[in-house]
Amino acid sequence: MSGSYARRIAVVAASAALAATTGLLTAPTAQAAMPTPVSASTARTYLSQLAVSTEGSSSGYSRDKFPHWITQSGACNTREVVLKRDGTGVVQDSACAATSGSWYSQYDGATWTAASDLDIDHMVPLAEAWRSGASGWTNTQRQSFANDLTRPQLIAVTDNVNQSKSDQDPGEWLPSRTAYRCTYARAWVHVKHHYGLSIDTTEKSALQSVLNGC
Repeated sequence: MSGSYARRIAVVAASAALAATTGLLTAPTAQAAMPTPVSASTARTYLSQLAVSTEGSSSGYSRDKFPHWITQSGACNTREVVLKRDGTGVVQDSACAATSGSWYSQYDGATWTAASDLDIDHMVPLAEAWRSGASGWTNTQRQSFANDLTRPQLIAVTDNVNQSKSDQDPGEWLPSRTAYRCTYARAWVHVKHHYGLSIDTTEKSALQSVLNGC
């Protein structure tokens, strides 16, 4: 492990520990954000309407079946649009790449000043969507899902945290920053309800637990 990588891990761990301990760490007031998810009460209603079934197979899944980071306008692709939206003081070059700015990672409470430290997380991961019904979609439908800027489906977060989440659902993974878990659960249910995706029993139980505390 390189020294710089180790330092980054230490920063993430320290920030996450502070957030988990206090529950009070919030984003800067100037921080932009993903689209606001439905309220907790609406999310509880939506959750009761989602089909509950055993999670499907990953057979046939490929990220290539969810064309993502497509061009949104000019030289800007979906990733760059989200980085601009979710950051503070973001400066972009002629190719739309973010050259400076500040980003607060809602999942772990870390703040970054280099875009390379951020991943754009799919709130409902692509592989999770595949196993929940998206395997039956067209590529066009999957492309819309993977680049959805209208629903609370995309968010800029610490890259290592996004990688640790991988394709897990809330029954397996929740943000370490407990103050964000209510928003996370609301967003998850919002997205799954909009796209008609199913949930499994463990996932539903975890979501109910979080939403009941909102």
